[in-house]
Amino acid sequence: MKLSRDLTCAEVVELVTEYLEDGLLPEDRERFEEHLGVCDLCVTYLEQMRETIARTGQLRAESLDPQLHDALVDAFRGWKTE
Repeated sequence: MKLSRDLTCAEVVELVTEYLEDGLLPEDRERFEEHLGVCDLCVTYLEQMRETIARTGQLRAESLDPQLHDALVDAFRGWKTE
């Protein structure tokens, strides 16, 4: 994926998981980090995502009650299409 030079906050939100998993191309990672250098709100969002991952890192799908698991899957099934 080749990103435009300047990223919007919405694009940063969409890319944050790939960034945290080191899945961005080097040039895209650079653009992502350039945006962080000028946007305190996105820095805060990134910190919140890191904290969420750290706190939920022990949670496994198989440890969830089956009804809760199904409810979560249903809730997020079409979230990108809305």
